[in-house]
Amino acid sequence: MSTASPQNRPPPRSFATQPGAPAFLWVLVGIMAAIELVLSLSDSGYIGASGLRWQAYALGAFWQSVFSGALAPAYPGQTVAMFITHAFLHGGIMHLALNSVILLSLGKFVTARVGAARTLLVLFLSAVGGALLFGLLAFTDAPMIGASGAVFGLVGLWQADEYRIRKSRGLPLKPVYTAILGLVAANVAFFVMLSGGLAWEAHLGGWLTGGLAGLVLLRDR
Repeated sequence: MSTASPQNRPPPRSFATQPGAPAFLWVLVGIMAAIELVLSLSDSGYIGASGLRWQAYALGAFWQSVFSGALAPAYPGQTVAMFITHAFLHGGIMHLALNSVILLSLGKFVTARVGAARTLLVLFLSAVGGALLFGLLAFTDAPMIGASGAVFGLVGLWQADEYRIRKSRGLPLKPVYTAILGLVAANVAFFVMLSGGLAWEAHLGGWLTGGLAGLVLLRDR
């Protein structure tokens, strides 16, 4: 395999190659939004029973007690399905909006870098990785919901690529480390503001999964 010095290495493909987020990301956001709309309307008493949200959580959220075997699954296959279904459930409009904005904006750049299929793969693996680390580290009876693990996977891939590019060109790595520290600080701040109601374990698991995936998927780019 041919090699090139940092000075002669061709510049990486630009992230911004399209004006907006690709259609498949909008489909994912649309599915999450439709689910949250139904649950919010149920909360307000417009459709169905007022307990529909908790019924959805019971069936689709990630439960550490089910993962550990302390609680029997509600249906066959829940122990496996909840590794993905939790990512489509949210705790309200604001929770959904925050994850959706990051998914669309950062997902656009990642898709331009690795393609739609690989972006979907990273989202899938990061959702699973986030849930897995939550199951291993968290000890709570509360349900874990949201696409944050998958979203943090995109962040991890992005930062891994930035690290790889800077290291190969002999550029300072301080901006990457600073961004990671900022990410940690933001998680600590939200953890405090939410009185411990932040699934940092899922964030960390998703970030690590996305970072490792990025090192593999982008090693020849």
